[in-house]
Amino acid sequence: MDILKKIEKYREDEQRLKWEGTFVEYLDIVKEKPWVAQSAHSRVYNMIRDAGIEEVDGKRTYKFFDHQLYGLENALERLVEEYFHPAAKRLDVRKRILLLMGPVSGGKSTLVTMLKRGLETYSLTDRGAVYAIKGCPMHEDPLHLIPHHLREDFYDEYGIRIEGNLSPLNVMRLEEEYGGRIEDVRVERVFLSEDKRAGIGTFSPSDPKSQDIADLTGSIDFSTIAEYGSESDPRAYRFDGELNKANRGMMEFQEMLKCDEKFLWHLLSLTQEGNFKAGRFALISADELIVAHTNETEYRSFISNKKNEALHSRIIVMPVPYNLKVTEEERIYEKMINESDVSDVHIAPHTLKVAAMFTILTRLKDPKRGDIDLVKKMRLYDGESVEGFNSVDLVELQKEYNDEGMSGIDPRYVINRISSTIIRKEVPSINALDVLRALKEGLDQHASISNEDREKYLNFISVARKLYDDMAKKEVQKAFVYSYEESAKTLMDNYLDNVEAYCNKNKLRDPLTGEEMNPDEKLMRSIEEQIGISENAKKAFREEILIRISAYARKGKRFDYNSHERLREAIQKKLFADLKDVVKITTSSKTPDEQQLKKINEVVARLIDEHGYNSTSANDLLRYVGSLLNR
Repeated sequence: MDILKKIEKYREDEQRLKWEGTFVEYLDIVKEKPWVAQSAHSRVYNMIRDAGIEEVDGKRTYKFFDHQLYGLENALERLVEEYFHPAAKRLDVRKRILLLMGPVSGGKSTLVTMLKRGLETYSLTDRGAVYAIKGCPMHEDPLHLIPHHLREDFYDEYGIRIEGNLSPLNVMRLEEEYGGRIEDVRVERVFLSEDKRAGIGTFSPSDPKSQDIADLTGSIDFSTIAEYGSESDPRAYRFDGELNKANRGMMEFQEMLKCDEKFLWHLLSLTQEGNFKAGRFALISADELIVAHTNETEYRSFISNKKNEALHSRIIVMPVPYNLKVTEEERIYEKMINESDVSDVHIAPHTLKVAAMFTILTRLKDPKRGDIDLVKKMRLYDGESVEGFNSVDLVELQKEYNDEGMSGIDPRYVINRISSTIIRKEVPSINALDVLRALKEGLDQHASISNEDREKYLNFISVARKLYDDMAKKEVQKAFVYSYEESAKTLMDNYLDNVEAYCNKNKLRDPLTGEEMNPDEKLMRSIEEQIGISENAKKAFREEILIRISAYARKGKRFDYNSHERLREAIQKKLFADLKDVVKITTSSKTPDEQQLKKINEVVARLIDEHGYNSTSANDLLRYVGSLLNR
């Protein structure tokens, strides 16, 4: 019953929002809420802006795109700031077709769908309200009723510029139904809806020999010719083309560059002058955002054709590259899996991350700098801290190529391979090795991958496998440590006590005997060597730690286990090194004794309770790590 109640409430809310009145009454609304007279481009921009904006380090993130598009922050910021914002201010870019260009499965269609669904919802709000001449099939702007010679006066009084002419049908209706009295024309609030063909249109090319231009501009209703006597009578015309119905909102032009030329000619006038030709009428005004999408190959072919120069100058191309962040790629896979029928299958921790690492590696271009490899570049792009590099290096890397992310493995391929793994194994759990195996097998069946790329991708699978090996060993070793954080903290406190005594040339006091003793050089070196600190560099490293502790103290903050990235890594590695033999013996024993069995069960329980594994994937992980340690 809950869903039925929600349907009823939605219907009641929509009914409550409905409004109808005279043009005079509409002008009162315009005076009180001038935003109701905004253009289609302005409405889209305000819709995005009203959803919220976050600004971090000069980078803007638009919440409107959250939960659907991942890792495209730069592309979306550029789209909003370079197209929607200036278009909303009535600058010349609003007279351009927005062409989203990017690789397959990169998010172009999702972006357009979000804009369409967003407009439908936004038109139900006060800020996104749309009013139109009642009975008009194009939901025409009521302000078109204001004669041209009075529009300057209207601007002086209301501060709103009016663009566009009254459509032929409404010119006739004004005279015949209202006797020329503009103030009596009925106006109603309309709600944008793709399903109801109100303010949102979609045009998809088909066979040019059979597809009619009427699909775009409407057509003559021959059944009414006898009644109205002429094909030039607007009442004998069906204003039901996609350009007609998308007025006041947006039209998605699917695969625009595959269209026959005659369909594109109409866009020349529409984009530059805001009108198009239909039937035997004067030019028909249309206020709509036209969004098209294509891939790079088709676009290059399009611009190389001299016949397309006029249209090319009326297009703004916005690249929509693949996501280049591992964590965001994981979110894409999670979203796609959650939307499928296999969402109940257990996917072991790190499985999607390892798949994402492989995918991102295929999309990245080799750094031009010799001091960084692809793996470090991938980690930097993902926001990780990489020794010896900072945010300036990241910006330099991102500027090296303008077209990075326009090629590589697409998310659909990865999800297809994950799906095949789930279906083929017919078990309630899959892990990273299963997915890497499936990705490798699928490369031979991928028709668009060249032999050169296939070799490169196979190498990336090997790289991803090595990265997973490190993750798997750390996961198991961490699970073997009882109260891991406490052990790490104790070891770090011990190290810091010794470092402080060493740097200040003091002695330590034995907590049991009370005797004075020298700093434990063996302990300090056993930790520092884990991260490659040489004998010559140990003094500088220790002094750096002490300076960091002092800086924290001055700010009233406590220096803890997570305060120094390299020290934390050294502590981890030291703990793991001490445990390695225990892990090796316990995981690889074919006939574990009672003590070993107890330890294994404890580790499995910890992997399940604290690390997100289930019984199957935890035992698979232990067996795999055991084999790694015994190599």
